[in-house]
Amino acid sequence: MVPAAGSQACRRGIASNWDTLRLVPGTLFATNPATRAEILCLTIYSGLSRFVGSVCTICAMPTTATLMDGKIVAKQILSRCAERVRHIEDKSGIKPCLATVLVGDDPASQTYTRMKRRCCESVGMRSMKVELPGSTTTEQLIAQITTLGSTPDVHGILLQHPVSDHIDERAAFQAIPPAKDVDGVTIQNFGAIALALPAFGAATAAGIMSLLAAYTVRIAGQHAVVVGRSPIVGRPVAMMLLASHATVTICHSRTVALPEVVRQGDIVVAAVGRPRLVHGDWLKPGAVVVDAGYNAGNIGDVDFDSAVSRASMISPVPGGVGPMTIAILVDQTVCATEAQLGIENATIQCTSV
Repeated sequence: MVPAAGSQACRRGIASNWDTLRLVPGTLFATNPATRAEILCLTIYSGLSRFVGSVCTICAMPTTATLMDGKIVAKQILSRCAERVRHIEDKSGIKPCLATVLVGDDPASQTYTRMKRRCCESVGMRSMKVELPGSTTTEQLIAQITTLGSTPDVHGILLQHPVSDHIDERAAFQAIPPAKDVDGVTIQNFGAIALALPAFGAATAAGIMSLLAAYTVRIAGQHAVVVGRSPIVGRPVAMMLLASHATVTICHSRTVALPEVVRQGDIVVAAVGRPRLVHGDWLKPGAVVVDAGYNAGNIGDVDFDSAVSRASMISPVPGGVGPMTIAILVDQTVCATEAQLGIENATIQCTSV
């Protein structure tokens, strides 16, 4: 039951527990900050959390940004994936399969691929582990990927990146058939995304777009500033935002007066791989901030402590973009399987386009 205004729900004892709460996606973004703070106190037992830049007019508690909880949204995506996997099995007797290719023994990469395989298995899919020694050449890696590409019961291929410096990563990516490129790394899929055509999007970029959609963030007509121009996050998310009718600025290491440029953003995506690069005073008050960075010590590219009191919404690290990336990878593998098997209603479409 939602407590009445002025009840125990909006008193300091409850309001002191902001960090234990989580937002239910899809609500409240359209209201102004003061109204959001009042709604929080009226509905705190429903699981809502953190609002921006004002003091609640009911309980006089300071408020901070809504946390965009990628774990909740990813769980919803994976639940739908599990239903689709069962439907595929019912229709064809085949389980969708993602092959994860890892070159070398980097512990972090081993952890990431293991997490992706477990996530696949959690929705009833198969996962195929392909681990190659660090001495593997570009030619040997391409041969392995080509074999997987021609294997009918492998429906998606993930090459864990970055690969070793001696390997031509782009050539390896291009060996993945576009129909099985569920991580969205090939030139063909990136080009389609840039032209707003149906395609598999880069998983992290598509995850960001899905997170924004889950929290009903308005994109059309907004100024989106993307900090970072990597081919797997910055560039593709910029194209997806453009396809959603944002005005997009891409920043990089040679951008002049970076804080001033970032301060223009209604939506800010940090994807540069530099811990705590984006500070709170770089942000326009009320900006929506997506932190796609992940650095040593579970630190993002945004200085969370200074940004949380200035943004209207912010994704945490960890627990924001990371779970979304894996969920999108699984979702796109299911989609690829549907298309390859000719299951009805099969589509190959990035959720952001």
